[in-house]
Amino acid sequence: MNREQMSKVAHADHPIKSPVDDDSVRRLLERGLPPGSKRVLDLGCGGGEWLLRALATYPQLYAEGVDVSEDSLADARQSAIRLGVEERLVLHHQEAEGFTSPHPFDLVLSVGATHAFGGLLPTLAAARTHLAPGGRVLIGEGFWDREPSPEAIEMLGDYSDLATTVDRVVADGWTPVHGHVSTRGELDDYEWACWGSLASWALDHPADPDSSQVLETATTRRSEWLRVYRDTWGFVSLILRQTSH
Repeated sequence: MNREQMSKVAHADHPIKSPVDDDSVRRLLERGLPPGSKRVLDLGCGGGEWLLRALATYPQLYAEGVDVSEDSLADARQSAIRLGVEERLVLHHQEAEGFTSPHPFDLVLSVGATHAFGGLLPTLAAARTHLAPGGRVLIGEGFWDREPSPEAIEMLGDYSDLATTVDRVVADGWTPVHGHVSTRGELDDYEWACWGSLASWALDHPADPDSSQVLETATTRRSEWLRVYRDTWGFVSLILRQTSH
C-alpha cells in the first residue's frame, strides 16, 4: 500500500487531516469568512473537507482547491456531488506552489500543508498573492509545546515554540485576528483515529497482501506518538490579516 492510500485509510474516521475537531473547524470558518465573503481557496486541499464544509454552510460561497493528489481530488468531487455543492467548487490538479488565479479570494486556507511550500513563511507568501483586499488567511502549523527530544525533531521537523511561531508571522507583516490551539483531546483523538483506522483495516483484511505492513505501520506510528512526541508537540490554527501591503 503506497503512502497516499495509507493516508486515505488512516483518515477514514477523521477526514480533517489535522488535529482539530468539528466544532473548531466550524468556528475557524466563521472567523475566517466574515459576512459578504464570496470566494475561498485551499492550497493543498486534499479531499476538500474544509471547502466542502464551507460550501455547505455558506450558500453564497464559491471555492477552489489545489492539490497534487488526483485520487484526493476525485474524492472531493464525489463528496461535492453528494452534498449538492459541485457547481460552486473548482478543483485544480497541480502543485499548490505554482497555482495562479485571475481573481482574488476572501479566505485562503492552508492547514497542515505548509510542507508543500517549504515552511510557514513561504506558505504565507503564496497565500498573500491570492488575497482580496481585507482578505484573511487560515493557516495551521505545528509547534513545540515543550522542549522536544532530538528524536522528536528528527521525526516531525524543526518547529518553533508557540510564541516564536506567532512572532515570526507578525514580523512577516501579518496580524493574528483569531487563533485556536488544539486541545489535548483534539490531539489525542486525531492520533487514535489515524492509527486505529489503519489497524482496523489490517484486521478486517487479513488475506490482503498489504495487511501485515499496514498493521505494523499502525503499531509503529502509535508507539512513536506515545513515546516520542505526545507530550511535546502542539498544533495552532491562526486567522491572519495583512498588517502591511
